Amino acid sequence: MSGAEAWMLVGMVIVTFGIRYFLFAVADRIRLAPWLEVSLRFIPPAVLTAITVPAVLLPNGEWQVSFANSYLVAALLSLTAGIVTRNLLMTIAMGLAAFFAHRYFF
Repeated sequence: MSGAEAWMLVGMVIVTFGIRYFLFAVADRIRLAPWLEVSLRFIPPAVLTAITVPAVLLPNGEWQVSFANSYLVAALLSLTAGIVTRNLLMTIAMGLAAFFAHRYFF
């Protein structure tokens, strides 16, 4: 690693730590509007959806909306398991089992 790379790494660490430290340090002093707090609750599901839907429906870069798509089958069975059991570990286990069973048998 050259000196320039080391200094760049140190700079990135300082900037990243500084931004996060500042936000955590003043977090208890900032009061958000109630409508904004309610709106922020939708961010995690939106981000999760934005990550998983393309991975499930476009596994090879092409649309595959059929039961030949192992990702889609596993996602649908995981969704069903999550709704029925409300147990995260069971949902993950059912999704993995469905994915690998579909891959192995089909």
